[in-house]
Amino acid sequence: MSTQWQSIKPSDILTKEQSHDLRQRSDAMGFWLLLHCWGVIAGAMALYAVYPGVITFLIAAILIGSRQLGFAILMHEGSHGMLFKTRWLNENLTSWFAAWPMILRMESYRKRHMAHHRFTRTEDDPENYLYTPFPVSKESMMRKVLRDLTGIVFIRTHIGIFRFVRGEPAGRMARLKSFYLGPIIFYALFITGFALAGRLDLFFLCWLVPMLTTQQLFLRVRNIAEHSTMPDLNHPLKNSRTTLVSLWERMTFAPYYVNYHIEHHMLPFVPCWRLPEVHRIMLEKGFGEEMEIRRGYWDVLKLNATG
Repeated sequence: MSTQWQSIKPSDILTKEQSHDLRQRSDAMGFWLLLHCWGVIAGAMALYAVYPGVITFLIAAILIGSRQLGFAILMHEGSHGMLFKTRWLNENLTSWFAAWPMILRMESYRKRHMAHHRFTRTEDDPENYLYTPFPVSKESMMRKVLRDLTGIVFIRTHIGIFRFVRGEPAGRMARLKSFYLGPIIFYALFITGFALAGRLDLFFLCWLVPMLTTQQLFLRVRNIAEHSTMPDLNHPLKNSRTTLVSLWERMTFAPYYVNYHIEHHMLPFVPCWRLPEVHRIMLEKGFGEEMEIRRGYWDVLKLNATG
């Protein structure tokens, strides 16, 4: 049982009817979310291709980086089995069109992430390393942002992932094949498509550059917001954070309802697109005063960059 449910249970939040309605998944919504993510990327690339320039490049870098973060969020949704109602679609389309583009393997992520849900912000939480360094000084935060925007963090991260997957000599090739075969197939086809179109420049400028830079910054801010510098690690409504966001923040740091993080931890069986309704229900039932809620990511960053 999740440590989040020791004092507050899903039945304290939802009636049986609400629980039944909110846990329903949708193949149509899964297709829409993936198509939206890829559509924004295609539109941003087309804008730069038709009107190349500094402004259109910056627009593309921001929008594409945000949707690359969106892929990670949709992979997270798939890891919970909630992106599609049909299991085959959930496992295969999520891998092909969300996990592999980010050089990730959903099955590996799922194992770690389920442990994060079970042991949220305890010593057994495997994702604690993302949150424990904070708060930091403003100078330290700026150095982290600089490393994000220069690609250093992305490269270090993937070197670390490779070393972890490689591990001990016994079974090394099987592990590497299991983790990297999917991304290799995806990128072989993806890059070939750009090459056949005679636009490899778009792959490098409008895919690779955002992946190494803006995507990494958006990922960091989102990670900080979810669980860093929390008021009470033992309280299920105070060891995760919900951030109320504006339109431009949804377009950058918080695609696909990822900002409703308390709601997700308390009810991890609810698809992401239903989390705003969960938020409304929790406020109506009086949980709002106990919930760690911040307005905007600037407020979260000020809390985590002090002195």
